[in-house]
Amino acid sequence: MNTIADILERNAREWPDDVALVEIDTPDEGLHKTWREAELVESVPDKAFRDEMTWRDFNERSNRFANFLLSRGFKKGDKVAILLMNCLEWLPIYFGVLKAGCMAVPLNFRYTADEIKYCLDLADAEALVFGPEFIGRVEQIADMIPKVKARLYVGSDCPMFAESYRNLVTYCNSTAPTVPMTEEDEAAIYFSSGTTGFPKAIVLQHRCLLHSCKVEQAHHGQTKDDCFLCIPPLYHTGAKMHWFGSFLVGGKAVLLKGVKPEWILRAVSEEKCTVVWLLVPWAQDILDAIERGDVQLEDYKLDQWRLMHIGAQPVPPALIKRWKAVFPHHLYDTNYGLSESTGPGAVHLGVENIDHVGAIGVAGYGWQTKIVTPDGVTPVKPGEVGELALKGPGVMKEYYKNQKATDEILKADGWLLTGDMAEERDGFIYLVDRAKDVIITGGENLYPVQIEDFLRSNPHVKDVAVIGLPDTRLGEIAAAIISVKDGETLSEQEVNDFCLGLPRYKRPRKIIFADVPRNPTGKIEKPKLRQMYGAAGLVAHQNGLTV
Repeated sequence: MNTIADILERNAREWPDDVALVEIDTPDEGLHKTWREAELVESVPDKAFRDEMTWRDFNERSNRFANFLLSRGFKKGDKVAILLMNCLEWLPIYFGVLKAGCMAVPLNFRYTADEIKYCLDLADAEALVFGPEFIGRVEQIADMIPKVKARLYVGSDCPMFAESYRNLVTYCNSTAPTVPMTEEDEAAIYFSSGTTGFPKAIVLQHRCLLHSCKVEQAHHGQTKDDCFLCIPPLYHTGAKMHWFGSFLVGGKAVLLKGVKPEWILRAVSEEKCTVVWLLVPWAQDILDAIERGDVQLEDYKLDQWRLMHIGAQPVPPALIKRWKAVFPHHLYDTNYGLSESTGPGAVHLGVENIDHVGAIGVAGYGWQTKIVTPDGVTPVKPGEVGELALKGPGVMKEYYKNQKATDEILKADGWLLTGDMAEERDGFIYLVDRAKDVIITGGENLYPVQIEDFLRSNPHVKDVAVIGLPDTRLGEIAAAIISVKDGETLSEQEVNDFCLGLPRYKRPRKIIFADVPRNPTGKIEKPKLRQMYGAAGLVAHQNGLTV
């Protein structure tokens, strides 16, 4: 196969009438109004909305959009931005872009109008496909994005500054266009999370996407009979690339729009899901709901659920211990990666290594790893902490239009520097922290993840983030921002007493009870926390002000 779109063509040939995708829109989220809404009920107040798509329909919709783009003069290498909430249209649009030889540019649904404009400009996007949730934001910048010659609206009541996707695409040719492509052709631009400033544009080739399919299926053994539950946003590699394992074997996937424990369990039960990828907060919420009695496991059919895996952030060992106590038959895996490595799987624990929970694991399928000194090249001595580096077919081509940043992260012989500090013990890699998050206090290096893992083992703690705050004497001190479980209490003195189990230099010097902000992929937004609680922000917090 030359491109990832070839897999879709094969699935449509071999299993045309099998269900490929299911969309479930929960009442908690509110019905998502798609271009098909006129054919559907207007509101379903007491139950979820459900729709499905076969592999034939999936492929034909992609072909129609590809042919539309070509008819409009789009050519190989042109960029098409996608700004949609998860819905059935999302993936056919994505693959339609690829089949036309263009580059897909998924956008974060949380972007402000200014951030949308910034990313469109940076990527040189010439088309934007957007949904009803983004009308206001796109309208703000409509006169400031002259390069975007096609604005396609996926919804009813098309705004004046856009064209109706449905009206333009529905009747286009449904056969695959012929656009010569190889696996070395550029396929997509994904944006970095932007947790350290404006996002960078990551160029991925078709070989990256193809390898990601193989990695996921090799790690988790998906078969045609498996059903994958997808909850995270499809704009991010962490969601789509996990689905790729099911895509490779023609398995069904369910797009669930809602993260409440009862809806996750209901979707697993009613759709017979076998593989579920969760973020840490969602797994915690499920366990908390079970412990509180808010959900009763006997109300759901869960015997077929065989694998729960987590990624996108460090996973507290205490959480997995709790999970296995409730779901002892589940296989468990954790996956590590970044958008620059085409998402998860560059490192993974492996379902056979449950006894090493706490590690991110070993090199993934087709990947190599090493831990290096600050020069970015020399391996550290055994047992020392250094920066994790990766090498494999999933490494990005470059940061688009940013050679300086590319040279900083891509080293000789194709090694990719991750920015994550790690150490190796007994053949397994343990993530220590982001290099930028290391706290230096009185000359000692503190790794917040280690302190966070310890604090999360407190039964009253729902979530926690540890950051460094300026200190005139020590340079920095560790501050713990703690979110307490609903219905429970926790005092500063109780936290300090609990932390007696840590070495003295690792104990947080300041305790702050507040919510822990996370981005859509579950990563703690530490720059935001440092801004909120550093210097003036901390004074404002203590005085009950908003910063």
